[in-house]
Amino acid sequence: MGDSRMRPLTILPCVPLLLALPALARAHVLSADAGAPRVFAWTFEPWVVALMLTSVGLYGAGYLRLRARSQRGRGVRARQLAAFSAGAVALVVALNSPLDALSAALFSAHMLQHELLMIVAAPFLVLGRPLAVWLWALPPGARPAIGAFVRATPCRAVWRGLTHPVFAWLFHATALWVWHAPRLFEAALASPGIHTLQHTSFLLSALLFWWTILGEPAHHFRSAHGGRAGSDASRGAHAMLSLFTTMVHTGALGALLTLSPGIWYPAYIETVSSLGFDPLQDQQLGGLVMWVPGGLTYLIAALVIGARWLTRRGPAQFVAHVSRATQARGVSQGASQDGRT
Repeated sequence: MGDSRMRPLTILPCVPLLLALPALARAHVLSADAGAPRVFAWTFEPWVVALMLTSVGLYGAGYLRLRARSQRGRGVRARQLAAFSAGAVALVVALNSPLDALSAALFSAHMLQHELLMIVAAPFLVLGRPLAVWLWALPPGARPAIGAFVRATPCRAVWRGLTHPVFAWLFHATALWVWHAPRLFEAALASPGIHTLQHTSFLLSALLFWWTILGEPAHHFRSAHGGRAGSDASRGAHAMLSLFTTMVHTGALGALLTLSPGIWYPAYIETVSSLGFDPLQDQQLGGLVMWVPGGLTYLIAALVIGARWLTRRGPAQFVAHVSRATQARGVSQGASQDGRT
């Protein structure tokens, strides 16, 4: 009985960590013999494949149980299934496809890999609400215990802090700019552990960032802005501001890479040259990947959210305005009649 009352929000504090596990398990580095890389090889890292198959299997099992349990909300769950599937495919392309091997040889491919993690996989995984579905794949006896743990005050406080729009924005921006500093970027290319940390921070920060844009309203929105209606309005404003400012600062980083007269990451010179490409042009292409497609993604998301926000707010504001005007007219009419009497 207790598990039937569990809401998806009860397990949200774990979502970024579990969704980032594939990135934790997979990070390429430039090896000593990187002069002749296998650039078109699929990289079937056992840990990555196992984690992805487990997550997809749990999602499928939970989805079927939820579907059999109730006819209500099937359309919503089907859309969430499609979103999760798209996010999983993006992770496969980023971490297992030939793109992963190619990214060890070309900076532009490396940037495309990072963009797939941050602006394709992350938002689709957030829209898929996977942990709420994974919970239903677990034995019924385990669900109440898990729900009680994550509903505890410390877990809820940590989750509210992590999903605060300001923190999520700063975390995502800091991860992006710090890891693209030449010294740290080249350290990640040389060390599997550091590169794993880089990928993990990119995906974790992107998941938290997109949760503040696409996720369910956090408690601080509802409590600070007068319930559901106030939280929707506040979230719409915060989402558009976060998206536009992220578009600006990621575009600035992409522009710096594109317009730079020198090479930022000398570690790529040998591998890029061995493939017959110019290292500086490869860097410029990588900057353009971040600058143009990345910027367009944030811009389109902001415009869509802004249009939906205005569409939802418009009729309500119009009705409220008419109601206030009607009341004011009634009061004035009553006062004038009292004056005549």
